Amino acid sequence: MAGRNNPSYDALRREIETLPKGSIAIKHVKGKPYHYHRWYEDGRRYERYVAEADVPYLVEGIERRKALEAQLKADGKKGPSGYRFHASVLTGDELEAFSAPVRSFRKRECFDVLRDYAYGESDGRVLILFGLRRTGKTTLIRQLISEMSDEVRSHAAFMQVGPDDTLADINRDLRLLMQQGYSHVFIDEVTLLPDFIDGSALFADIFASSGMKIILSGTDSLGFVLSEDEQLYDRCLMIHTTFIPYREFSYVLGVKGIDEYIRFGGTMSLSGRHYNGAAMFSDARRVDEYIDTAIARNIQHSLRYYQDGRHFRLLHELYQKDELTGAINRVVEDMNHRFTLDVLIRSFRSGDLALSARNLRHDRSHPTSILDDVDIKAITDRLRRRLEILEMGEMSVSLSQAHADEIREYLELMDLIMEIPVMDISSSTAVHMRTVITQPGLRYAQADALVESLIEDETMDDLPVGERAYVLERIRSEIRGRMMEDIVLLETMLAFPDKRVFVLQFPVGEFDMVIFDPVSLSCCLYEIKHSDAISEEQQRHLRDEEKLKAVRFRFGTIRGRYVLYRGKDASVDGIEYRNVEEYLESL
Repeated sequence: MAGRNNPSYDALRREIETLPKGSIAIKHVKGKPYHYHRWYEDGRRYERYVAEADVPYLVEGIERRKALEAQLKADGKKGPSGYRFHASVLTGDELEAFSAPVRSFRKRECFDVLRDYAYGESDGRVLILFGLRRTGKTTLIRQLISEMSDEVRSHAAFMQVGPDDTLADINRDLRLLMQQGYSHVFIDEVTLLPDFIDGSALFADIFASSGMKIILSGTDSLGFVLSEDEQLYDRCLMIHTTFIPYREFSYVLGVKGIDEYIRFGGTMSLSGRHYNGAAMFSDARRVDEYIDTAIARNIQHSLRYYQDGRHFRLLHELYQKDELTGAINRVVEDMNHRFTLDVLIRSFRSGDLALSARNLRHDRSHPTSILDDVDIKAITDRLRRRLEILEMGEMSVSLSQAHADEIREYLELMDLIMEIPVMDISSSTAVHMRTVITQPGLRYAQADALVESLIEDETMDDLPVGERAYVLERIRSEIRGRMMEDIVLLETMLAFPDKRVFVLQFPVGEFDMVIFDPVSLSCCLYEIKHSDAISEEQQRHLRDEEKLKAVRFRFGTIRGRYVLYRGKDASVDGIEYRNVEEYLESL
């Protein structure tokens, strides 16, 4: 078959993703030239200043991208029997070469659902791989192709949608493939189609109903949710890839340790590991890029093409004034602990700093009030600049509770956030919700930016190096401890949908996790500690007879009392210690 050599094709795609798009513009101010990088996304123009020394490198990158895109487009049009496709299409030997590099990769748990669809009876449904960027959607497709027999692969095609393609183009390509007897078609980046959401029923009504297995994936996960509601209804099977539990992260990437999951969990990427290359959440800058490209632009792109752009609702003005990304970034940073109007409109303040200051004052072995003396305003200003979050006074749109609610709705639809109940012992109806970000690496990188900001404070700089290192590490440990609690609660709740999982609060103190079985009227009580050592302090609530009596009255028999921590399994006078990593792997 005529066409591109696929290893080159795959390398071209990866290189193109790393290169700048757009052009260089020059503005003259008082006779002096200033260079600006301009590019378009979703029909809108963006612009940033470029230092003169960086201009030659940027120009070289732009020209290289244009050349590679032209080569990729020309090669991608050649199809079976000389047919010319609108999209880039891989078949035959090229398809085998495309899939070969991932053949040895470990598979995500949802792979079985993908395989069952591919080889099951045709029922007129399409399959959608739904999730944020870098959660392994394309890799799953390549893994399935790599497993195919030569006979099945000879009737399979991988279609790469480009920014200039339309649904009509893809329709014509699919008809050509159907005429040639192709039975399995994978369509990647399908949400780039401007008319995908409003016309996605085509894939089920015409092709899947004719017996073809159609697997769709794309960058904009929200677009799939909207298309399901608008067009596909019950004619699609959706595989969600955004949430990656600890056991899966550990198995697929070969990574052991809850702290590694806290630092990098959320994408199938970890520096030095296979799958998707470098860690996405290695620093705040990369997190900003991820929030912008994977979340904010996801929402903007999908809403722009949903109902002809008439569904932005109250977020429309934020979108028009380029302030939606800043609002989402602000919300995401604070999402673990409160999502209220206060998060958006009050001056940015980190809850992590206040918590660490309190805990350092009460530290039993090394108490210090050092954080009471640092310049809080200077620290938070640095943190705000580091995270590129707009203060209320810098935003031209007046934010309201409705804005906050709408952002929250879209983050929930994208599986980026989930909620954990926090219950008061005094009443079964006194429940509020703790919102948790499902990508821990995203949260941790932003929190770690606070620590980096602390390092620049003059008071911290005056400390001896040993004390300064202790204080900063203690802050990081506090952050990891809070995050570990959220991870355990979230994964336990998802693992036991027939039980109630919640935090239980008392007038003084709380149980970090309760698992209540409403059928047997029994429960298990847990403390969750980011420590690898056993201490009496960890057990005190679990031994408090007043608390245990109140629990028995409201939730029945206590089946077990546990401490989840990073040490080895042990038993201490009726309190069971369990290793948190082994616990999460067992769920």
